[in-house]
Amino acid sequence: MPKIFIIIGKSASGKDTIYKKLLENRDLNLKTVVMYTTRPIRVSETDGVEYHFVDEKKFEELKKQNKIIEHRSYNTVHGIWHYFTVNDGQIDLDKYDYLMLGTLQSYGQIRDYFGHDKVIPIYIEVEDGIRLMRALLREQKQEEPKYAEMCRRFLADCEDFSEENIAAYGIKKRYQNIYIDECHREITADIKYYIVSRDNI
Repeated sequence: MPKIFIIIGKSASGKDTIYKKLLENRDLNLKTVVMYTTRPIRVSETDGVEYHFVDEKKFEELKKQNKIIEHRSYNTVHGIWHYFTVNDGQIDLDKYDYLMLGTLQSYGQIRDYFGHDKVIPIYIEVEDGIRLMRALLREQKQEEPKYAEMCRRFLADCEDFSEENIAAYGIKKRYQNIYIDECHREITADIKYYIVSRDNI
């Protein structure tokens, strides 16, 4: 039975980099699901790659059409930003394994939508001091750095990823991203285990 693997972690935990490395691994043959967002596109991003960048009107249209699988909103210093996954034909669990980026909440909604046996969380952790330095370096590279939003998101993560919330979503295994290559190898090995175990049934 194919799986949806969801990369979860606080901001600046390295989940985007690990996500890209996993997709580059042809042995895993993981398909992507491009999520949607109403937040502004960043300098390093491409529409349709990291996200489908849409406006508020498009979000409301998809909502009325009952095409949204999961959705979360953030009340940022620049207004409300929506992040969501759309039932737009990208996911076919009869044929393929998928890799997605998400939050605890989105993981829970996708798991409930497709079934607990089909959705696997990959939770990445990094010490908060290291995360903060990484976030600052990343923001400095933007044409218009949004430091206030960076700080808001950092503090919000402490609440969103509390130990109580992690336990409530049944997250048991954690991947420590101290050295990204080691973290990537560990995650790759676990995904291969799921795929090989399934294929041998």
